[in-house]
Amino acid sequence: MQMRRLGNSPLEVSALGLGCMSMSFAYGPAGDEREMIRVIRSAVDIGVTLFDTAETYGPFTNEVLVGNALAPVRDRVVIATKFGFDIAADGTRGPGLNSRPEHIREVAEASLKRLGTDRIDLFYQHRVDPAVPMEDVAGAVRDLITAGKVKHFGLSEAGAGNIRRAHAVQPVTALQSEYSLWWREPEESVLPTLEELGIGFVPFSPLGRGFLTGKIDENTTFDPADFRNSLPNFSPELRKANLALVERIGRIAERKQATPAQIALAWLLAQRPWIVPIPGTTKLHRLQENVFAAAVELDDEDLREIDSTTSRMQMAGARYSEGAQRMIDR
Repeated sequence: MQMRRLGNSPLEVSALGLGCMSMSFAYGPAGDEREMIRVIRSAVDIGVTLFDTAETYGPFTNEVLVGNALAPVRDRVVIATKFGFDIAADGTRGPGLNSRPEHIREVAEASLKRLGTDRIDLFYQHRVDPAVPMEDVAGAVRDLITAGKVKHFGLSEAGAGNIRRAHAVQPVTALQSEYSLWWREPEESVLPTLEELGIGFVPFSPLGRGFLTGKIDENTTFDPADFRNSLPNFSPELRKANLALVERIGRIAERKQATPAQIALAWLLAQRPWIVPIPGTTKLHRLQENVFAAAVELDDEDLREIDSTTSRMQMAGARYSEGAQRMIDR
């Protein structure tokens, strides 16, 4: 597995990480614990070193799963988790966000226990909290870094302005936000800001929540517990409207003797040397398919073709429900 450094930080991770959310949350019933541990440990065996979780995935159960799976290899991996939602100790979800410094400290202590570790390698603010100054958030994480409980500070779905405000108080190692051939908004202001400040980028949903794999069309049905049922851009009519993009990626994949998913991931890896996508999966064969994307070589001509055929296409439909969309920083 190729390795990449997240921006100017000393944190080096595998070129592709593993998003673990779907093992416990959001895409239907939680996976079998033993099988999910097998997938996570198989990822380690084939060179993946970055594993992504969050307190809200479950809530809490995903951190426990990831901690148990990685305990035997803890010193070989980087564990990223997140704070920022209003979640009570019993798992009851509050009405919104909570990045008050005292809550950040509470979440850190609880996450350390659930993960079974003495440090959080990368601690993200899950969403920008407009009720708490970013300087206070960064200061709270800086204190946790000074105490040795956190190694690196990250932000998720933050806009350029708040990235700068946070970075001025405590250097930000990585931003995690959605970015793919299907969602290219970060190119407008976020990517230039990260490049200027020397911050790494960790795209989540790099396969468009499965849509870019070519396995989903307007007739696909999802489990009732799958959150894609509530996403505007996953309505049957908009899935049909967006299929043209997937079809074009598929034609490029055939020529490169790769899968559409591998082309989508290889394209992301080619954008900047400090981009580390974190595709999620619950299946071993999909894990292997995704990891092998790091070996897919896209030359300048390939990239020009992909860019020319996709940049003119606009994703139809919003990527979040109205309530969730309000939590995205601009």
